[in-house]
Amino acid sequence: MAISDTQKVDYLWKKLGYAATKTDTNSAKKAPNEAIASPLVLRGDKVLKQASSIPATLPASSTGVLTVYPTSAPIETTNDATAAANRTWKTGQTDWVSPEFGSTYQVKVYIHTSSNAGSAASGGSQVFATGSGNDDEWFFDYQSGVLHFIGTNLPNGINFTGKSVYIAGARYSGEFGVGGDLGAFTFTDNRLQTTVTNEEIIIEPAGTGYVKVDASSGLIVPVGSTLERPSGQTGMMRFNTTTSLMEVYNGSAWVNVGGSTVTLDEFDGDGTDTAFTLSQSATTATVIVSMNGTVQEATNTYTVSGTTLTFNEAPVTGDKIQVRNFFSGNELQPASKFQSYTTTQRNSLSPSNGDVIYNTTTHKFQGYANSGWVDFH
Repeated sequence: MAISDTQKVDYLWKKLGYAATKTDTNSAKKAPNEAIASPLVLRGDKVLKQASSIPATLPASSTGVLTVYPTSAPIETTNDATAAANRTWKTGQTDWVSPEFGSTYQVKVYIHTSSNAGSAASGGSQVFATGSGNDDEWFFDYQSGVLHFIGTNLPNGINFTGKSVYIAGARYSGEFGVGGDLGAFTFTDNRLQTTVTNEEIIIEPAGTGYVKVDASSGLIVPVGSTLERPSGQTGMMRFNTTTSLMEVYNGSAWVNVGGSTVTLDEFDGDGTDTAFTLSQSATTATVIVSMNGTVQEATNTYTVSGTTLTFNEAPVTGDKIQVRNFFSGNELQPASKFQSYTTTQRNSLSPSNGDVIYNTTTHKFQGYANSGWVDFH
């Protein structure tokens, strides 16, 4: 015995209206009482990924994600020989844009001489979805691109001999799928990684836009030792665990951020100690050492290795030692430019120990120490 239309409708009512499995007749179990879930399958490969790019109004010609078949060039269909004569016509194209996106996307249907699409709209007969009042409605399946005369009769007064059905409308020709294009990326929890070894991750704002980390906590830059430095690219930034400093690649070398800083260490001689510990690593060539206001001669008087300043002879008790370090960490900094003043201008300053200037009157670098300015050379 064939399945009754009532049972078919009950199945659809439960499936579409309640996403439930039909397990009994409607009289025995109403739809709200069906307990087994059966949601419709939504195929990810048929999701219109660029649906937001579909215009609200059908454009006159193909554009963006749409392939348009205007009334001046509709698509000619072929008769489905497996159905009753002239009942069903196939466009051979899928994914037509439905009126869900706007009323202008409802397809227009013309019946006209075969192989004469150019004059189908102007010289053929247009038939409407609501029919002519003779139970001759049609239904167009926008997903499969198939037109079916669903009414009891074929279109009233139409002779199909030597004729075809033509469809004017638009098809979606954009990308399909769920989510954005992952490209060469993988996502694991909150981790973003490239799928290609040694591949860069590029964030490229459009126009004058910029990259902003919208948080009040902090941003952790790459961390590693001097030996772990990558091949430098201009503008590259990292934290160097060897020097405990931020560093930037300037196009030719790694330099520490804030390289113009001068550090000052002060010690007192005791007649015994020859070695003193600096607050920052340095080399003999990157410090200026003065004793009692007199600049000492490098190498012949002292040497520096790392954070250790070593005198050839122990400074005597009462000697005041000052060390100006123009070098932070293990990297020689770019040349620093100090403020220039005449002697008159210098004397109007309010200096403090450790200040350094260039005196344009005497043409000497000078530092302020123990309430007075001293020449470095």
